[in-house]
Amino acid sequence: MRLVRHIVCILLVLFVSVLNIPLSAQAASSAAVRSYDGVNATSKDFAGQTLTQAEFSNAKLEGANFSGADLRGAVFNGVNLKEASFQGADLTDSIAYLSNLAGADLSNAILTSAMLLKSNFKGATVTGADFSYAMLDRDQVIHLCESASGTNPTTGADTRESLGCR
Repeated sequence: MRLVRHIVCILLVLFVSVLNIPLSAQAASSAAVRSYDGVNATSKDFAGQTLTQAEFSNAKLEGANFSGADLRGAVFNGVNLKEASFQGADLTDSIAYLSNLAGADLSNAILTSAMLLKSNFKGATVTGADFSYAMLDRDQVIHLCESASGTNPTTGADTRESLGCR
């Protein structure tokens, strides 16, 4: 089932890229989903919060603190997360599309089955992060593999192995 979902997501992204149509990411269709559209919250503190299926769209969250947050199924669409901290955060099944995570701290974060396409991870710290079954652009994987190390303390996954580093 997970493989089918990944294939459908890849085909959708490829289709949208070919037509040059902006993709609006959706986490869920529930009224309980919290939406943070266009938020300008530089250095906002979300540490330790439960933000499952939260939607962040076109938000400016440079330097925000998501350390230890539960972000399972969260969506970051066109969000500036430059130098944000995601230390120990759970981003399982999350989406980061067209988002800037340059210099972000993803130490010990769980990004299992996350879709992280068309996003920038240059200079991000990924020590102990788990990227098992995550989808990233190949150039970003190559860049992350240059400094990837460690083992995730929660899942036991080796960071380099989860990224598919050679």
